[in-house]
Amino acid sequence: MTFPADGYGIVPAGWMVAAVTWLEMTAPPTAPAAPLPANVVLEPIVGDTGGVARYRALFRAVGEDWLWFGRTMTSDADLAALLDDPATWCRAVVRDGVDVGLVELDASRAGEVELAYFGLVPAAVGSGLGRALMGVALAEAWSRAPERVTVHTCHLDHPGALGFYVRSGFVAVKRGLELGPDPRLTGVLPRTAAPQIPLIEP
Repeated sequence: MTFPADGYGIVPAGWMVAAVTWLEMTAPPTAPAAPLPANVVLEPIVGDTGGVARYRALFRAVGEDWLWFGRTMTSDADLAALLDDPATWCRAVVRDGVDVGLVELDASRAGEVELAYFGLVPAAVGSGLGRALMGVALAEAWSRAPERVTVHTCHLDHPGALGFYVRSGFVAVKRGLELGPDPRLTGVLPRTAAPQIPLIEP
């Protein structure tokens, strides 16, 4: 399907369209990062059976409200290999012994580190933890001496996501549209996911 250069394009019933913004950072932040709270630790998620299950649980807890579905279609074997890849840096955010967030960096492309996934469970959003977590993630990303650190988000994500990335030092560099079947209708996500986004039956 193609969209007109100006005006509206109609998406087929049962499909989703997302307005995507890509952002990048070409130099490390100069301001000191906020420290993680004393009751928060980051724990590596590795590719054993327990690690894969933990990743999937966190991915769903953080992203289901925003229709995150990419990793849900990855097989256990492929996810395990990804988590054990030296180019992947993946951490569970643990507060008072409970998993409350996920951060994943991808350094598989030369000269670039992508903030592939970053988020907190709803109960942890707005606590200031995201700002401290971003500081840790950026420090790790820049420790790999890339030319740039990148991230992308879309209008289906948390309403504050884009502004948060900009305040963290990222600059928007391009926009685009992502089109595909609604994952709630294909069985990838439950039909109850993201109730704030209308479900349009085919």
